[in-house]
This record gives sequence, C-alpha cells and structure tokens, in this order.
Amino acid sequence: MSWLILLIAGLLEIGWAVGLKYTEGFTRPLPTVLTVSAMVLSMGLLGLAMRELPAGTAYAIWTGIGAVGTVIAGIILFQESMAVMRLVSVALIVAGIIGLKLSHTA
Repeated sequence: MSWLILLIAGLLEIGWAVGLKYTEGFTRPLPTVLTVSAMVLSMGLLGLAMRELPAGTAYAIWTGIGAVGTVIAGIILFQESMAVMRLVSVALIVAGIIGLKLSHTA
C-alpha cells in the first residue's frame, strides 16, 4: 500500500508543479488554492509512505515521478523542448526510479 500512496503523492507533485505555472505568481485565486492543496496532500502522502519505505528511496522516487511527469506535462501543455539530450536525461531519471524500486525488498 505504501508504494501506491507514494505513486499518488508523486502524481500530486506533478499537479502542483504544473499548477505553479497557472497561479501566475500566486495572483490567481483558484489555481493558487488548487496548487497549494496539491502541495499539502502530496507532502502528507509522502510522509505516510515513509512510514514503511526508507526515506531516501521514497523521497528520490517522489521527486523522480514529479520531475519526469512535469517534463512530460511541460512538453504537452506548454510546448517545451523535446531536445534529445532532455529526453535522454528524463530516461535516466526513469531508470533510477526503476532501480530504486527493484532494489527495495519490502
């Protein structure tokens, strides 16, 4: 269950990272409330996942999901660069996330 909680926390991290763009410097009320809510929920779920998972593994996977997802969202939503080096770098993050998951025995 802690892995599912961690996945949801990572997806919420993508939501708040993308949401920051829509807040326009926290000047738009609805995007600001949604973004801050996603931040709080994401961090709370990360804390719950860390009850059973090692802190380093959980945090690295959480940030990795957020980083990869935010890059993908940026490409889709904001037409950000799809340069080869950028995509290779994202693939390396994904490889690291998979490695951390596979190296955890619980």
